[in-house]
Amino acid sequence: MGMQADEDDFTGKLGQLSVVRLASSKIKRLALVGLGRANNVMDAVYASDSWRILGFTAARIAKQLKMCSMGLAAMDTNLMDESSKLVAVESIASGAILGTYEDTRFKSEAKPSKLTQVAVMSLGTGSDRDEALRRAVCITAGVIVAKQLVAAPANVLTPGALADAAVSIAMAHSEVLTCTILEKVDCEALGMGAFLGVANGSDQPPKFIHLKYCPPDGVVYKRVAIVGKGICFDSGGYNIKTGANCAVELMKFDMGGAGAALGAASAIGALKPKGVEVHFISAACENMISGKGMRPGDIVTAMNGITIEVNNTDAEGRLTLADSLVYACRLRVDAIVDLATLTGACVVALGHEVGGFFTPSATMAQQLETAAQIAGEKIWRMPLVEQYKQTLESPIADLVNTSGRDGGSIKAALFLKEFVDPGMEWAHLDIAGPVWNRKTGTATGYPVRTLVKWIDQQQIVAGVADS
Repeated sequence: MGMQADEDDFTGKLGQLSVVRLASSKIKRLALVGLGRANNVMDAVYASDSWRILGFTAARIAKQLKMCSMGLAAMDTNLMDESSKLVAVESIASGAILGTYEDTRFKSEAKPSKLTQVAVMSLGTGSDRDEALRRAVCITAGVIVAKQLVAAPANVLTPGALADAAVSIAMAHSEVLTCTILEKVDCEALGMGAFLGVANGSDQPPKFIHLKYCPPDGVVYKRVAIVGKGICFDSGGYNIKTGANCAVELMKFDMGGAGAALGAASAIGALKPKGVEVHFISAACENMISGKGMRPGDIVTAMNGITIEVNNTDAEGRLTLADSLVYACRLRVDAIVDLATLTGACVVALGHEVGGFFTPSATMAQQLETAAQIAGEKIWRMPLVEQYKQTLESPIADLVNTSGRDGGSIKAALFLKEFVDPGMEWAHLDIAGPVWNRKTGTATGYPVRTLVKWIDQQQIVAGVADS
């Protein structure tokens, strides 16, 4: 084995793989997977991504080799403390599940993985390990929910189908989740003119989705909301997407925020955290072109009475989010995270691996950064430059929905801030880059894990309140 590793120049680099076939043994193959620097692996906060890559890489090669079972063991685990071992167990299991996952719903000849058993070894046993494995299964199931929703084509995942998915999640966890679907007439009665302005161009009726999680014992100390952009297809409207880089063929993923919110709802429904009430909200519709469609220059009125001059119909997500944020604030929650595939400007700034987030709250910033580190997902805090707000002023309405390409993601966040109550703990997460893997052509499930870890933090706050 040593010779084979030497020949392959195995150095232990993160994700590096060397596979050896063993003769005359019940174990058919032995694989070495690199975890990177030892210090990073031993740190419980930063190690999850390395362990997840171990599970993913090993499971992926096991699937390719048509193996039925696999054991995963880490070296030098005696150097790890108890919390680091639990992080490793959960992360390895999560990676292994995702490594065997493949979306075959739309293939005529699906070839399911033969890998049915994965053993996580060398990290101890006991009830706390069992709980870590259970968490891995619950959270990864939520990631897969998001991946499937985001990957589904727009002719399959209509706003109605997205609403049906929310109802199904609630039914699967009916002891803790309830679901309300507002129809167009209900949204009209609430004055959701910004949302409906976008929805009017489509033949598909809009659906306003509201999932509510309440802990089993009914005791609540903290109320939070996750608001996800739910544009099931974005043509750009009359400012139609054109040109080689417009990626209109990928605009099925413009409901990536809603997909992640529902994925997180599925995970939370299974995990059942205590002391925290969570609302999952999405205004679902399509942005299409028709005689009923919103025109550039139209003025719409949001739920809170703010009027908006629509100078670009392809900046539609912030309009649907505007009414969603007002709705969330009226639920009297303590904190809101909204997430959206909102701007190409954020992709230009941070690339396809990192989500940008905006918040005026140092507390929210610290919570989200810690949650993302534990989850192994990349986010970066972006500035809310208040001076840019003046570029959103309209001569004939309260606001315009766009104001030039420079600083586009900052201006979009400032626009959303106008629909959040003063003093509300709020963060906006722009996921336009990391929601889709351009290399593999698949949805990533980003940032379900971060959302679940953030909600975990609220549970801790609830526990402090309880004491």
